[in-house]
Amino acid sequence: MTGVLSSQQIQGMIDSGAIAAEPAVTPAQIQPASLDLRLGHIAYRVRASFLAGEGRSVAERLREFEMHRIDLTAGAVLEKGCVYVVPLMESLALPASVQATANAKSSTGRLDLLTRAVTDGGAEFDRIPAGYSGPLYAEICPRSFSVLVRPGMRLNQIRFSTGDAVLNDADLVALHASDRLVDCSPVISDGLGFSVDLRPATGTLVGYRAKPHAGVIDLDNIDHYDQADFWEEVHTREGRIILDPGAFYILVSRESVHIPPQYAAEMAPYLAMVGEFRVHYAGFFDPGFGHSAAGGTGSRGVLEVRCHEAPFVLEHGQIVGRLIYERMDTVPDTLYGADLSSNYQGQGLKLSKHFKSL
Repeated sequence: MTGVLSSQQIQGMIDSGAIAAEPAVTPAQIQPASLDLRLGHIAYRVRASFLAGEGRSVAERLREFEMHRIDLTAGAVLEKGCVYVVPLMESLALPASVQATANAKSSTGRLDLLTRAVTDGGAEFDRIPAGYSGPLYAEICPRSFSVLVRPGMRLNQIRFSTGDAVLNDADLVALHASDRLVDCSPVISDGLGFSVDLRPATGTLVGYRAKPHAGVIDLDNIDHYDQADFWEEVHTREGRIILDPGAFYILVSRESVHIPPQYAAEMAPYLAMVGEFRVHYAGFFDPGFGHSAAGGTGSRGVLEVRCHEAPFVLEHGQIVGRLIYERMDTVPDTLYGADLSSNYQGQGLKLSKHFKSL
């Protein structure tokens, strides 16, 4: 067994006790190649982000960094610019051969809501070693908007795998030849290159920039908020924009992506040398994303971009990220976009599901 574990294998881990939860995992949490994780009932406001470190527990470190506790039962606001740690309802007792990777869900990343998994003994965010046994926590830092959360909300997800299932560049070239991965000539170098679209087929709208002093977003409110209350439109006729330091943008990839059913993918940031910005918080692409087997005709990748220290000129077609493809151990029973409430199949430039469509 080598590869990313599918939905039916995740269900098997639940049945065997390798994944435990209180209350029990619901069917809606199980995705084609990942499991949604749920917030528990308490949030700890902490002085700073931290990792537990070898031989130490998150609970132990919370005693060092906790400022106060917040009961989430009736709903509570997590304020912009603050750092919180929330115990999750799920815990793990992984087999020695199974490791895991966590990532923010798409809607979480599109709100600039930095959400990372933390574990006992952990030396990295979002990386859970094979054989890990213990609780799971979410570190949450709202960057652009304060958010109202409740127990059971699903802000991040976890993917399980065995062995090394990553496709090398030769594998990607062969896969693109047999089962098209993008709708243009691929840029393959340590993964499949992703570039930014700043020359739309119609009009001049190329993205959105988060407003700095917007209101609170209740994460249960879907198709609810007016875009103009939270976002400024970004337009260009020149095929380039200037990113402002500290600002957060939603842009879109030039490429339409296809993820065949036998594969999953993760979006990784591009090398720091390309510029003063970072792309992506939410990085999992499920089997079937944009693929004809799930009724897709290609889906753009939404880019969550934050500029760092200096203003930076971003040009149309500039490579800003890369997709890392991995083999599935087993093809999932249900693909992304097929018989699922998949919000972003066939997407273009699109804000999170919380905002009304124009």
